[in-house]
Amino acid sequence: MEEETTTEPREITLDEAVSLAIVLQNNERVADAEQLYRRVLELAPEHPHALHYSGVLAHQQGRNEEALALVGRSLALEPDRADWHSNLGNILQNQGRFEEAVVAYQRAIALEPEHANTYCNLGVLLRAEGKLADAEAAYRTAIRLNPEHSDAYRNLGILLNAQKRTQEAVACFCKVITLRPRDPEARRLLALAHCTVGEVDKAIQIYEEWLAEEPDEPIARHMLAACSGREVPQRASDGFVERVFDNFAASFDSKLAKLEYRAPALVAAMLEESGLPATKSLDILDAGCGTGLCGPLVASYARRLTGVDLSAGMLARAEEKHVYDALLKRELTLYLRESVAAFDVIVSADTLVYFGALQEVLAAAAAALRPEGLLIFTLEAASDDVVSEYRLESHGRYAHSRQYVEQLLVSEGLTTEAAPAELRMEAGAPVAGLVIRATKPTAVAGRLGTETERENGLVGRVTSGEHDG
Repeated sequence: MEEETTTEPREITLDEAVSLAIVLQNNERVADAEQLYRRVLELAPEHPHALHYSGVLAHQQGRNEEALALVGRSLALEPDRADWHSNLGNILQNQGRFEEAVVAYQRAIALEPEHANTYCNLGVLLRAEGKLADAEAAYRTAIRLNPEHSDAYRNLGILLNAQKRTQEAVACFCKVITLRPRDPEARRLLALAHCTVGEVDKAIQIYEEWLAEEPDEPIARHMLAACSGREVPQRASDGFVERVFDNFAASFDSKLAKLEYRAPALVAAMLEESGLPATKSLDILDAGCGTGLCGPLVASYARRLTGVDLSAGMLARAEEKHVYDALLKRELTLYLRESVAAFDVIVSADTLVYFGALQEVLAAAAAALRPEGLLIFTLEAASDDVVSEYRLESHGRYAHSRQYVEQLLVSEGLTTEAAPAELRMEAGAPVAGLVIRATKPTAVAGRLGTETERENGLVGRVTSGEHDG
């Protein structure tokens, strides 16, 4: 009989604990990683690696002030780490502190001239500043230093696509997929690039192969419908919205700044033009609040400001703005149905671009308004007269005809005003949209719909914003 052997458990060192936390962090076990970092710092408050990577984790969760403090402490202890200065630059860039970010990246390059990650990060910053040639040079330097740097290829592809250098962009996205075959964002961007140059069959093939591997993947399913025109849903699914915008939350504000995103400002201007006094006397709903870009613009009107969104990641970023009285993770149409006559104003910037059919959500919004209440929102405008109601575009958002929207609002007893607008830049061209203000007259209560209509009708979803690329 063989003698059994047992391995005595042993305590791990602090360095081993940090290494384990980094592995957990890289595998998206965020809560476990955070707990382990916290325990290490309780025992050794000046442990440089625990400070730094807990700071990176705080940044990934949108807690940028905390991230800056932790990363700053780590660099005070070990100032000669190039990658740590590069990470500092990322956090500063995310906060729009571009000059300070450049200093951090330059410090990283001075310490390690062949640090490919820093050149890639610098390229992102230069693109945000509109220095496109310099950004391209930075990305290409990163690729020269590390020919397998997938992020540099992806960022270069996005830059080239925005300059309408689509075939070059396709080559970059193909390289990303070669390096990271299951990268969902690279697949989406490659398919979009193929659509741009009219190679729709290749885009369809990408999405079909993706779904063959992952049959329940909501992004692939929605984008296949957008690209092929087959089985087009009446709205984007909750799964699509949550997946896209949870992934997008940390970089949402900075990416939209690059796109000259104007929808929140357009909504706020339409509210100002209504003549309502900015005396903090109104109950306002930000429908599809995202990271809260509308919140600061309408807060001066609000006695109580409520934000609703499907993305937990977006809501976490909105909370950082400290302007909302309540932030709720709810599906929009259902929430509106439960909020009859609850609001004086409902604002919505680029939320309904993820709805096709608008009957149910607009009826619910009308019923949620009090008499003389306002509904102000943006849509993408259909580009031709062929679209009588709405169309799902290849980029995954819906475009609507002005006549369709106005008819729906009038049927709910609302008076409407609509104005054309440019919502953002995309692929180097402005995105045509509509800014609509609908007013509920004193004598009209609005129609939520019959019980049968509510049971059989479409329910909507909430998000806001737009993809980079």
